[in-house]
Amino acid sequence: MGQMITFTRPDGQATPAYLAEGPAGRPGIVLIQEWWGLNDHIKGVADRLSALGYTVLAPDLYRGRTTTSADEANHMMTGLDFADATHQDLQGAVNHLAASGAPVGVMGFCMGGALTVAAAVHVKGLKAGVCFYGIPPAEFADPRQIAIAFQGHFADQDDWCTPATVDQLVQATAGKATPVEVYRYPAQHAFFNHSRPEVYDAACAEQAWSRMAAFWQAQLG
Repeated sequence: MGQMITFTRPDGQATPAYLAEGPAGRPGIVLIQEWWGLNDHIKGVADRLSALGYTVLAPDLYRGRTTTSADEANHMMTGLDFADATHQDLQGAVNHLAASGAPVGVMGFCMGGALTVAAAVHVKGLKAGVCFYGIPPAEFADPRQIAIAFQGHFADQDDWCTPATVDQLVQATAGKATPVEVYRYPAQHAFFNHSRPEVYDAACAEQAWSRMAAFWQAQLG
């Protein structure tokens, strides 16, 4: 089990975060929350990644707020300064993990998936990224500018991160020198989230986890 800590952003402000430590000297992963906040599901994912041997840092972008209401989650996500979260909170999280000298990756779900793409474009010090069903507007983070190894997991039955939007991502990242893997699943948005039984798909979630674990092993070690 992890614990709550704080780390310092480039601007000197402090960000709370959930830290699940792996063995000393092992690579780090910045884990980005869904629009619900830094809840038990995200902390559980951090713990699972830590059990694979990674040190995981999940910034609390909502500063202690969580919700189970879609309306409230949408309100909190809409109120988030995505540029500040990317250039300050996520950059600070990467800096914190990179201080050990080990390579660092980034991953996230839904809102966190969109911010994973943003981090892959804007945040320095990353080696690889894994995105689950989230893509930001191209004017904020153009996928053509992704210069790290990248893996994406997307649902075919998704009216937020739509198949057409995924098609655009695939086209934008085609032919890159760094590895790009994009997987699609016969499932709904948030199929990985076991705390939402109405959309959770165990088979797809397990397949995505296996692919993600192999990707991290190949890219981070």
